[in-house]
Amino acid sequence: MKARVHVMLKNGVLDPQGEAVKHALGALGFQGVEGVRQGKVIELELADGTTEATVRDMCERLLANTVIESYSVELG
Repeated sequence: MKARVHVMLKNGVLDPQGEAVKHALGALGFQGVEGVRQGKVIELELADGTTEATVRDMCERLLANTVIESYSVELG
């Protein structure tokens, strides 16, 4: 079984990597980019029967810094 965890900085938290990407896109001539938020995707290979609650516990304890990051979980 696979799980995919999307981790992003919470709204209101400064995203210097996103700002750097936005600036670089402008320097390359890409117009109209008004904002960039950068995050990460974590793919997990799990034993069949692993619950979403277990994956969320993994996120809370290790995969996401819940003080400044939010996450979502996809099972499939």
